[in-house]
Amino acid sequence: MWTEQFAAAADYMRLPASQYSVLDAKKIERLDDDTFICYVGGLNFLGFVVEPVLTVSVIVQDRGPVVKLLDTKLQGSKTIMAANDRFGATMTNTVTWEGDEGSEVKQLCSETSIQVALEVPRWARVMPTSAIESTGSRVMQTVLNSAVPKFLKQLQKDYDLWAAGDDSRKPMGNGEL
Repeated sequence: MWTEQFAAAADYMRLPASQYSVLDAKKIERLDDDTFICYVGGLNFLGFVVEPVLTVSVIVQDRGPVVKLLDTKLQGSKTIMAANDRFGATMTNTVTWEGDEGSEVKQLCSETSIQVALEVPRWARVMPTSAIESTGSRVMQTVLNSAVPKFLKQLQKDYDLWAAGDDSRKPMGNGEL
């Protein structure tokens, strides 16, 4: 029986991105078979509300998908939107299933790496660069600490539905990704 479950997890993780549930229709929009827009929501950064909008691609590999950041746009005030010309980010999230046929434990794993570059505007140069960097790092870590576990829970729910034979691929999120 476990071998069947193991095989099902492997099959699910190899599904083409075109067969994925969008997981959360309030936060994720499908552009094409393997490209999505993710609306992160408002974040406080140095007294401003920043709303990142991420365009990502999903590349399916043997043990699971790899999500790569293609583009990031910042929404918010005019000051925040002006930062789009001075801001860059790269991100990769590798989702895999782990477990051996002889083991009773199988798990979904996510490894995320993110790099952000921001040209500090003149008005913010009165603050130490280390303060800006640490604030930015805390904001990004907070986003990852919140979004990745929610994403994995939604992925688990989608897997459970798929494994039970539900191929409707309906979104199940409530805008909290």
